[in-house]
Amino acid sequence: MLEELFTNNKNWADQMKEKDPKFFSKLLEQQSPEYLWIGCSDSRVPANEIVGMLPGELFVHRNVANVVIHTDLNCLSVMQYAIDILKVKHIIVCGHYGCGGVAAALRHHDHGLIDNWLRNIKDIYQSYSRMLDKLPEEDRLSRLCELNVIEQVSNVCHTNIVQNAWLKGHELTVHGWIYGIKDGIIKDLKISCNTVEKISAIYRIKK
Repeated sequence: MLEELFTNNKNWADQMKEKDPKFFSKLLEQQSPEYLWIGCSDSRVPANEIVGMLPGELFVHRNVANVVIHTDLNCLSVMQYAIDILKVKHIIVCGHYGCGGVAAALRHHDHGLIDNWLRNIKDIYQSYSRMLDKLPEEDRLSRLCELNVIEQVSNVCHTNIVQNAWLKGHELTVHGWIYGIKDGIIKDLKISCNTVEKISAIYRIKK
């Protein structure tokens, strides 16, 4: 089965060179994406493909349930590199409906180490429990997937990385999207933020 992956890779490389003989030489020069994508590790949500972008056009960070935690040095390092070095203009937090991580957070099972990660989503559920508990089970999962994106957008905006970029005049907007696996369509949750003034005062960094 692994041999098939090498064959697929060779076919893909040949196709790319057929479309553009200079494709790989241009990639070697420098990556200059305008977008940082923070998404879920789910194999059904391939970031570049669902937005129709080629390698080099989208800087990507993925983890279980697209969570942004202030102690996650991996995610924070990706953000800082994307903002300070690559000078991206957009950060997109993209979740998806039917997320297995969000669904696991709704259950009371022992999933092992991952439970420590999913605790962040349980905290979101707790904050919105009155509203969520009134919904049918399927709708509850979908709404929690949306709320998770909304909260992660806030977490991105609360970082000193993003706020310092804004204070320096960096043109940067943080977006919250959600993807439907059943139809392949992305929905904009209309929560974009591009200034310190749009976040709660307690989180703001002052000059």
